[in-house]
Amino acid sequence: MKVAIMTDSTAYLSERLLKQNDIHVVPLSVVFDDTSYREGIDITTEEFYQKVKAAEQLPKTSQPSIGQITKKFEELADDYDAVISIHLSSGISGTYQAAASAGEMVEGIDVYPYDSEISCMAQGFYALEAAEMAKAEKSPDEIIQQLDHMKKSIRAYFMVDDLSHLQRGGRLNGAQAIVGSLLQVKPVLHFVDKVIVPFEKIRTRKKAINRILGLLEEDAGKGKEMKVVFIHANNEQSAVELKNRVDPAYANMESMISYFGPVIGTHLGEGAIGVCWYMK
Repeated sequence: MKVAIMTDSTAYLSERLLKQNDIHVVPLSVVFDDTSYREGIDITTEEFYQKVKAAEQLPKTSQPSIGQITKKFEELADDYDAVISIHLSSGISGTYQAAASAGEMVEGIDVYPYDSEISCMAQGFYALEAAEMAKAEKSPDEIIQQLDHMKKSIRAYFMVDDLSHLQRGGRLNGAQAIVGSLLQVKPVLHFVDKVIVPFEKIRTRKKAINRILGLLEEDAGKGKEMKVVFIHANNEQSAVELKNRVDPAYANMESMISYFGPVIGTHLGEGAIGVCWYMK
């Protein structure tokens, strides 16, 4: 059985990783005024952050239509027997549900939609793991079983400079955003039950970052092989600095740098930093 792996653009996998692992992508979009841009196709991440600075108001985001996803599945049906379609959390986007609906409509290929319950490179980790197993000719059920196993150890924490982006986009409870901005709190955020909630309220950016690194080092200290990603919003240098702070101390850690692209960047804002990891 030949199994395709598909994800959406919010996994923010590089072109190199996509080609290397034969991962297919359906894009989400950002909308400035009345113009829609598919991330990674019509607009780069660098162009997006420049455009946000010049815009009078924040862009909106939109998920791919069921028709777009169906078309992608139909294209894959020419070469594959099945597709595992891995998407950002259903608690913050309807993309997973659109893929599930498209999967029921398409013929000639078995569709396995998968809710990562998270986003960005954490979601990318699922796609990379699935692609590796697909190359090894594992069945869809075996791959899904491994993704569920990963979900038990995957951790992701992040902080934003301005909570109003999350609040206006409806991705964070309004009262939480108001309290955060009034007290100049830099809460550490994470996903619980598919949605973004505060993990801990911390006063300063420096302390919030140190808290996240402390959580990472707590798990890294257990000595198990782990994969880690440091994620930035238009500030690669800050992610590199964090990576360099932690990397030398842990031989069991394989780490990389990633980014918050246009769709997730709309909700987090420039300056956001995230760290994600899972045990191999």
